[in-house]
Amino acid sequence: MNTPDARTQALQRWLETLAGDFEDLRLLRADASFRRYFRARRDGVSVVIMDAPPEREATRPFVRIARLLENLGLRPPRILEHDADSGFVLLEDLGDRTFTQALAEGADEWPLYQRALDTLAMLHRRWPEQGRADHIPPYDRERLLAETALYADWYWPRLNDQAMPEPMRADFDAAWHQVLDALPSLPDTLVLRDFHVDNLMLPPGNEQACALLDFQDAVIGSPAYDVVSLLEDARREVSADTVTRGLEHYLANSDIPRASFMAHYHVLGVQRTVKILGIFVRLAERDGKPRYLEHLPRLHGLLEQGLRHPELGPVARWFAAHTNRQHA
Repeated sequence: MNTPDARTQALQRWLETLAGDFEDLRLLRADASFRRYFRARRDGVSVVIMDAPPEREATRPFVRIARLLENLGLRPPRILEHDADSGFVLLEDLGDRTFTQALAEGADEWPLYQRALDTLAMLHRRWPEQGRADHIPPYDRERLLAETALYADWYWPRLNDQAMPEPMRADFDAAWHQVLDALPSLPDTLVLRDFHVDNLMLPPGNEQACALLDFQDAVIGSPAYDVVSLLEDARREVSADTVTRGLEHYLANSDIPRASFMAHYHVLGVQRTVKILGIFVRLAERDGKPRYLEHLPRLHGLLEQGLRHPELGPVARWFAAHTNRQHA
């Protein structure tokens, strides 16, 4: 490694307090948050270390959700050591073969997406009897509206070189209130929120499994959210055939009423797209990560597609009145 920064030095000191001999510490990756991941060897066995500066990121939610998922029969990385005060978590190493990597190597798309949807269907079936919502925040209307505000706060000013006028913003918020309030009731479940191929793994020794990453922001909300997160991926074009087959496959393995589920799927798909447009611009402008802007054309396409659904009528009318649809 190059000369270590202060966090890396702190990590090295923490590893010295643990049992075992650690060697070959190296940076694995950083993500869109302030977290970083390192790989090392502990007594010859590969491990991964999450570095989450405690003033920026909490590690307790990750550890809590990991243990909950394991109790539900799912496959998060095992927690080996945890120091919440320092912001370090020692994890089982699930390897490098994400679903994204497998697809890049030529794996067929549908079997991977089918496996991911089977994982969600199992989670949603088991949650009512085996899940625990202690300390997990609700994905309620207020939180969903706070996320749509990211479009107004970040994306709109980039597009128009000015802040969104207050009357227009009031209309934007009112349209979203109307759409979200009209959603039919569905049973709540654990929502992982970042459920897409970058965060799904084929772990070594069991490549029939679907291991899970990046679930620390889990909430309690609609079962449609993670399905739309997978099938309307902000970073990858998913084939129309896989989207159609995926929805049919999930619904065939679920007891959720189709019409209610699809209303949630359409509304939360647009809500998520609007949110991510704001997030990706924020990552570029505030956090110096311009690479996220390359995904904007795909998000524009998802937004155009989503606004055609009748459940989005008030929001679609706002976009028609206040934006150039080509650059919504």
